[in-house]
Amino acid sequence: MAKEGVEKAEETEHMIEKDGGKDQESVLTAGDTKEMRAVVLSGFGGLNKLRVTKKVMPEPLEGEVKIRVKACGLNFLDLMVRQGNIDNPPKTPLVPGFECSGIVEALGENTKGFEVCKNPYMKLSEVVCTPLEFVYKIPDDMTFPEAAAFSMNFVAAYMMLFEVASLREGMSVLVHSAGGGMGQAVAQLCSTVPNVTVFGTASPFKHEAIKDSVTHLFDRNIDYVQEVKKISPEGVDIVLDCLCGENTGKGLGLLKPLGTYILYGSSNMVTGETKSFFSLAKSWWQVEKVNPIKLYDENKVIAGFSLLNLLFKQGRSSLVKIVVDKLISLYNARKIKPLVDSLWALEEVKEAMQRIHDRGNIGKLILDVEKSPTPLMANDSTETSEAGEEEEDHEGDTDNKERMPFIQ
Repeated sequence: MAKEGVEKAEETEHMIEKDGGKDQESVLTAGDTKEMRAVVLSGFGGLNKLRVTKKVMPEPLEGEVKIRVKACGLNFLDLMVRQGNIDNPPKTPLVPGFECSGIVEALGENTKGFEVCKNPYMKLSEVVCTPLEFVYKIPDDMTFPEAAAFSMNFVAAYMMLFEVASLREGMSVLVHSAGGGMGQAVAQLCSTVPNVTVFGTASPFKHEAIKDSVTHLFDRNIDYVQEVKKISPEGVDIVLDCLCGENTGKGLGLLKPLGTYILYGSSNMVTGETKSFFSLAKSWWQVEKVNPIKLYDENKVIAGFSLLNLLFKQGRSSLVKIVVDKLISLYNARKIKPLVDSLWALEEVKEAMQRIHDRGNIGKLILDVEKSPTPLMANDSTETSEAGEEEEDHEGDTDNKERMPFIQ
């Protein structure tokens, strides 16, 4: 999103096409002043595959907007892209990232007006160029970090709740990872509808901070199915599942008649620092094998939702724009507000991404392009790397989550 400006991005092919598919930094000359800093993913794997380097500054093509980036949003999906843990991963090297906020600097030919932007990849950089259809104007009193935390989480949450599941007064919702950016967006949107009961799961150390945002909060490591049924024996009306694996069957089992289960992520596939084929195979093996006849008998609905596919593969940007307008109205009415966990310098992308891996964030992590790195972490991100080794998921390890300094 942006103030008289917003964000930019392009498909991987467009990001590297100017130098014939080679990494752009290799064609810079000493006298070239049109450079920018960008996070580059050199290949799929661990944090050692990320570095900040100089690249050629893009200029807007016809129908595009050039944005001077102020803040970039980090998502769990960025972690999965880094690992190559997604369907049809893009070619590397690439500049990752899906959302940012900033100021419009220039318009391409035949480009009239602008708004805030969202487009696959190339968001983690100082300057981005993106088609106008993916740009939306930031509300006057919204900060750049809030804007970078707004688009993906709130649009996806709104569309799942209202477009797919038809949330109405008196219904109940179960959301996993309730302390993250998406979980908090879901909780806030549910609060705009009278008498909606929200069941949430989260790591214990987050409970105190988010206890007021959900109706019933459970430790993600316990048998939440039994805890939900103690309160609501019939189950819930809507299940939003970002975990996948064994939670698919649990979610379907918790649905009331005419209830809707929506799968929008698969974070259970991420365990170690690098992609684990064992974790992937285990997660998919645990997925409930859905029998349409059983759905018919039980009057249940199962659905999937991918905002990126909706925008960039299925061409529904006009529908998303309608949703963005509704969300901005809710923001202006003070009914929703993006929750920012912490601000990080561009050079601290590895540490920020590690915090996401550790499930340590409460709200959205933001890369502040103008922020200077914390001295303890300024180990030159172009050289330092963490070992890309498999490691256990430290979801309950509070010390591991609090080892980094934060702002906000």
